[in-house]
Amino acid sequence: MNNNNPGKLRKIELAFEAFIWNFRFFIIVPVVFSLLSSLRFIIIGTVDIWAGLVLNFNASNPEGENTLKIVSYIIGGIDYYLIGIVLLIFALGIYELFISEIEIKHQDDSSILQSNSLEELKGKLVNVIVVALIVSLFKQMLNLEIGRVSDVVYIALAILLISISQYLLNLQHLKSSNNHENAGNNLSNSVDYQPSSRTNNQK
Repeated sequence: MNNNNPGKLRKIELAFEAFIWNFRFFIIVPVVFSLLSSLRFIIIGTVDIWAGLVLNFNASNPEGENTLKIVSYIIGGIDYYLIGIVLLIFALGIYELFISEIEIKHQDDSSILQSNSLEELKGKLVNVIVVALIVSLFKQMLNLEIGRVSDVVYIALAILLISISQYLLNLQHLKSSNNHENAGNNLSNSVDYQPSSRTNNQK
């Protein structure tokens, strides 16, 4: 009786661990809906840009109301494209992190959509989101009517904050790339050191 209990507990433990491990396949749900949402935003962006292209351009008044509408439509379409890219990166990133690596991407030798960790995935998402916010702010500025001095101050502060955030993101990217290079150099140095130490021991 006592000898059978550890075997039963072990089986229960393995079954529960298998259940927990296979639970990750529910990530397929956000992957599929993120891809569908990405396609939706790309379609909306295309319709928005097309609406700007079909508007009549008044050559006699290039800075008129129609020009602002055209620019607003096109900038809005680019903003929707960026949101679609965010959703696409998110879908592919969590699929590779939780489900399986996408083997077909190795045929293109591209690492644009590759994410080796949640931190790297978060960094890519934040970069695209910041660009989307910049584009969205630019679109809002086109339709903004400046009536007070405080409006100009608010616009300047918004541009300053976005510039600082972009600078910090670039600084973080440089630090992470330097850390990867240092790790690679340390690994190569350790590999070079091992054969030399072995030859010294043989001597």
